[in-house]
Amino acid sequence: MIRKIVQIDQDKCDGCGECVPSCAEGAIRIVDGKAEIAADNLCDGLGACLGDCPQNAITIIEREADHFDEAAVEKHLGASSAGSHASHAGHAPQAAPAAPAASAASAAPAAHGGCPGSRAVSFAPLAAPAAAETAGSPAPRPSQLAQWPVQLHLVPTTAPYFQDADLLITADCVPLAYADYHRDFLSGKAVVVGCPKLDDNNAYLIKLTELFRASRIKSITVLKMEVPCCGGIAMVAKQALAASGKEIPFNVVTVSIRGEIVG
Repeated sequence: MIRKIVQIDQDKCDGCGECVPSCAEGAIRIVDGKAEIAADNLCDGLGACLGDCPQNAITIIEREADHFDEAAVEKHLGASSAGSHASHAGHAPQAAPAAPAASAASAAPAAHGGCPGSRAVSFAPLAAPAAAETAGSPAPRPSQLAQWPVQLHLVPTTAPYFQDADLLITADCVPLAYADYHRDFLSGKAVVVGCPKLDDNNAYLIKLTELFRASRIKSITVLKMEVPCCGGIAMVAKQALAASGKEIPFNVVTVSIRGEIVG
């Protein structure tokens, strides 16, 4: 049939992903750094995503397309949610250590299934070295990481390290650009890391909503890069917070590609 449907200009699209969470039907996905319609029957043609495109790459056109199918949408959204859990089910433990240990090596996590490197572990950050700093040879700065895993897809939403925690949501390029990431941002916080351009923002929306609902998060800080494609991580976090029904202090910090805080 001839009907209205969303069209995404691939030349204009920069893959920022801001349109993905704005589509309630989950019809938009990011593939190879570009947004595209997953299937014609998932798009209702109403254009709720239009205002969320900073590049004006989205328009409504009329063309031959499959009927909008609400049953297909429901199945698609269910599959997206299940897939987000199933693809990492082997990584999500049912229990984690009750108390932090002095270091990662001395942590004793509970039994788990799946990849051993993805079990939930809490530990104390490394202490600063005892050796005094000498001229021309500064003492190494210790890592401030106090948990594992950190990748948003892998973290259990009810992990002990999220309880009564200040949460840092980090776009994965930020620690490479900002030299003092550990000292200025990570210290004393729980953290999740993701890439809004290369990963599935709809899965992020589902995971963060569950995390905010299931855990006692005290504050949320989103660290993103200045490039447009990184804006999606802040957008998804904000929408997940709204969907969770919680009222949690929320802050966004933007880092330039030269490692400066610009917003």
